[in-house]
Amino acid sequence: MSGIFKKIFVILLSLLSIQSFSQDTEIQNDSLRKNAVKLFIDCVFCDMNYIRREIPFVNYVRDVNEAELYIRESMQNTGSGGREYSYFFQGQNKFSGMQDTLVYATRPDDTMDHTRAGRTNMMKMGLMRYVAKTPIYKEVSIRHNGQIEEEEVIDKWNNWVFEIETRPRFESQESLKEFSIFNTFSARKITPDWKIEMEFDHRASRTKYKYEGEESINDVTNLSNENLLVKSLSKHWSAGARIELGTSTFSNTDFMVEFFPSVEYNLYPYSESTHRQLRFLYGAGYAYMDYIDSTIYNQVKEGHFKHSMEVAYQIQDRWGSVNISLEWSNYLHDFTKNRIELDGNLNIRITKGLSFNIRGNIARIHDQLSLSKVELSEADILLQLQEMATGYEVDGGLGITYTFGSIYNNIVNPRFGNGGGGFRRY
Repeated sequence: MSGIFKKIFVILLSLLSIQSFSQDTEIQNDSLRKNAVKLFIDCVFCDMNYIRREIPFVNYVRDVNEAELYIRESMQNTGSGGREYSYFFQGQNKFSGMQDTLVYATRPDDTMDHTRAGRTNMMKMGLMRYVAKTPIYKEVSIRHNGQIEEEEVIDKWNNWVFEIETRPRFESQESLKEFSIFNTFSARKITPDWKIEMEFDHRASRTKYKYEGEESINDVTNLSNENLLVKSLSKHWSAGARIELGTSTFSNTDFMVEFFPSVEYNLYPYSESTHRQLRFLYGAGYAYMDYIDSTIYNQVKEGHFKHSMEVAYQIQDRWGSVNISLEWSNYLHDFTKNRIELDGNLNIRITKGLSFNIRGNIARIHDQLSLSKVELSEADILLQLQEMATGYEVDGGLGITYTFGSIYNNIVNPRFGNGGGGFRRY
């Protein structure tokens, strides 16, 4: 029996040696393009297998410090419901000082394949000035796929975009059954001078559960209408107003309306929003609430003035990204009714192969005016059917990643899944 295991072991060693030699030869002959641009791509939700296949004339490296060219992609939503992708090309080492920025925009009805092809093609175009300075330029040809004709575009919708969505959901167990539905309708118009958004949301759920032989039914309904109107005043200033209406059994609100005029200043020009922002937003307005049940403050309806201040900082660069916001608000009739909330997300590349990320949210809460004084049932608490009193809220997490080995990452092998991290079970 031991002789069989020895033979199997020798065969495995032979296969590993052959595989290692074959892989090394493949890397030398096919994957490592001599004198090709060493490229590092920094993007979210990129199909790297597709990119490697469509752009085979560069060397992909997995560490930004090894790269001769660094490409960072950022994304923001457009007024039409599509997305605008910005590509920042930054030369390093022998390409130091060579920088460029390109923009690609999608339409709301573009398929994932169309978007993927367009994003990759934009990166390919930006690479040409760098590839042209290497011997690899001989392997690249540029062609035009059709004749360009002038065409006058008439927008019969006048920049308005509408969206309707419904999402029913159900769950069934022996002692618990739940059905919920979410419906939404939105309309928005976004131009360089104006931003107008309207959204109507409807959420409803019914929960049936059995406990100690008794069956209970609980319904939760939420309706809301949020409206935003913003006018661009300059490269740094904006002014607008937010109007919100709604009803919520969860928040003990039969009807609420809030009107909040605001002004915002961005330390950096809005044109740099995909790269960096430091925004200061101040608003003051009026909120009116009509409650379902009497509140813990013995109110059945009330209206108060309130104000808020928010500071938000955002930056994306080759070393990582930072997103931090701090918001403070309080009711003017009683300054003890206030809330302060800090939200942050930090991603840092510490050194070669080592990256660190941390996210968190912490809030100090003293403005729950709508809390019902009706005693909550066990179901309300366990199933979170009713808002509960709290003085704070904390949420967060962190992670650290270390990658080592070959600096190159050119090979695409989709067998047994695309992850490359081990077996994928089906």
